[in-house]
Amino acid sequence: MAQLVQVLVKTPAHSQIAGSLSYLSEQILSPGTLVRVPLGQRETTGLVWEDDSGASASQPAAEKLRPIGQAFNMLPPLSRQWLKLVGFAANYYQRSIGELALAALPQQLRELSPAQLLRRLKRQETQHPASQGSVQEKPPALTTEQSSALAQIEAGLGPFLLFGATGSGKTEVYLQCVERLLEREPQAQALVLVPEINLTPQLESRFSARFGAHKVVSFHSGLTHPQRLKNWLAAHQGSARIVLGTRMAVFTSMPSLRFIVVDEEHDPSYKQQEGARYSARDLAIYRGHIEGAKVILGSATPSLESWYHSRPQQEGGRYQKLFMPSRVGDGGQPPLVRFVDMNHQPKNSVFSPPLLAAIQARVERGEQCLILLNRRGYAPVLHCTDCAWKSECPHCSAFRVFHKVDRSLRCHHCGFTERVPRTCPACGNPDIRPLGRGTEKLEEHLNELLGQVLRPDGTPVCVARIDADTTRHKGTLESQMARMHAGEIDVLVGTQMIAKGHDFRNITLVAAVNVDNALFSSDFRASERLFSLLLQAAGRSGRDAGISKNSEMWVQTFYPSHPLFEALKKHDFPLFAFQLLKERQQASLPPFSFQALVRAEARTQETAQDFLLAAGELGAGSALALGVTIYPAVPMSVQRIANIERAQMLIESPSRTALQRFLLGWHTMLHDLRQGPRGKGLVRWAVDVDPLVI
Repeated sequence: MAQLVQVLVKTPAHSQIAGSLSYLSEQILSPGTLVRVPLGQRETTGLVWEDDSGASASQPAAEKLRPIGQAFNMLPPLSRQWLKLVGFAANYYQRSIGELALAALPQQLRELSPAQLLRRLKRQETQHPASQGSVQEKPPALTTEQSSALAQIEAGLGPFLLFGATGSGKTEVYLQCVERLLEREPQAQALVLVPEINLTPQLESRFSARFGAHKVVSFHSGLTHPQRLKNWLAAHQGSARIVLGTRMAVFTSMPSLRFIVVDEEHDPSYKQQEGARYSARDLAIYRGHIEGAKVILGSATPSLESWYHSRPQQEGGRYQKLFMPSRVGDGGQPPLVRFVDMNHQPKNSVFSPPLLAAIQARVERGEQCLILLNRRGYAPVLHCTDCAWKSECPHCSAFRVFHKVDRSLRCHHCGFTERVPRTCPACGNPDIRPLGRGTEKLEEHLNELLGQVLRPDGTPVCVARIDADTTRHKGTLESQMARMHAGEIDVLVGTQMIAKGHDFRNITLVAAVNVDNALFSSDFRASERLFSLLLQAAGRSGRDAGISKNSEMWVQTFYPSHPLFEALKKHDFPLFAFQLLKERQQASLPPFSFQALVRAEARTQETAQDFLLAAGELGAGSALALGVTIYPAVPMSVQRIANIERAQMLIESPSRTALQRFLLGWHTMLHDLRQGPRGKGLVRWAVDVDPLVI
């Protein structure tokens, strides 16, 4: 007898299919089973869902029910904990369950039929038998602080906030936690999250050296579709014991998950900014709760939310704080922080004379330097000296960046690129000049300034650059990193890509230029991000105990007495966090309140704002009853991208529960509003819960 089965398919949140669809099945299918189902004129992959999951099933008449095509019986069903994770994420972040659940699966898995997948599995078993490679690396002796942290993790339930200075050996704590777990439970699994793709290879090499490559798989955007599918199958079937990956890896199916690490937990890269705007860090905490897995959040500069949650339990804290303030190695100490007051330096100088002399001295001694500027390209804008023309993007409310290497003007928002004009497009003046500076210009300028400087062996200085432009091609980032570790590069210029997670042993000087903009930003999180970036960058200097006494961090600024720099000079994150949390509490900002943004995109700004205005009117009564504040609609900071106007409206509440109750009831109103007259001309709308950028 045919069974009624609820199936999720991949549909966006704004579609009419928001929940599960009903199908008929001749066999009993467990929740979590992958199936092929007819959808309109095509066949697609779906996921069998639980009837009481909270998904609003679309129930057609009995005679219109269609049968399920085939089931992926060669794969174990996805676990109930995994289904619960996806259901929670979809509800909390106001997304379609089908959209989130199917997007969490490898694209190639969604495209293959059961027969094709079965052939793929048999071929992999034949061509790539499971290796039993031996472990190569033996664990080093632990410091007192590392041993103490391990003991507390073993004894406690967590979640844990591992607050450790850069170079204090947090990665070794992760490794030994996983090692002890696998000794107790050989079939257990561990998930290790990193914020960016460039940190994955070096961490994977350390875990592979310790546990054997056959036990470790990775997930990041640099993998091909076949590689992603192969690694997912290894994790889902349990042959992979350790999964390393960026934010999307938090949804990896791991039936025996017992341990989760979120390294550099403060990093904003853990928040997905497109599509389903989820926070991988927060979902890792929730997943640890439902899976019974211990969770460690590690950082030298924790997010203020995590720091606030790690206050004493009697004060309402939820995390257990672990301290590792000292660097590994005898005499290892943090770098001396020096500030250059640019008010007293030659006008328009990029590098102050004292900083330039310090860089030259390091190169002549055979040491390495790192120069941080968080802006790629040659210059952020070109301008005309006669008519004040600037290189605005015709499709965005932003300037196109000048890239000298290929003589192009490139918009970093929509990608629109043109050759640099020979004369001003507005008045014909041939004198058009770059304004400001990016990493490309910094690299060129350093080559000019250090052109006569020689290394100890008499060879010329080598200046290199690492940013999104120089690492676009596969393998370029790894090759540049290898050159840096081999000592071939003397001065490395780069963006935030080089400021965190890397273990450069011969760097004794880190310099940050052009950092003042964040001090007076309208974004209330800007100072938090700046302090984190500078302290993380400082941690690249003096990581070898033998040279740590000579390590320095130089900061060029027009405001050397700013409180942020005072805390940076002392390497005192607790002081900085105390000051900033006090300000946040006075202003009722997160973590003392909870926020959501409703964003609307349309062909005109008036249409986008009118939709948000109508949405605010519909939700006003419910918001008043729940104590939720709806702020007026305003244009986004970058108002237009690719000829689409963008506006947003902030929703705020002192209670997370009240905010979620409001959003749950309001979501249906937004769907109905989109179909009405005031939704005409709207391109799309989306809700962003716990936004990082306002």
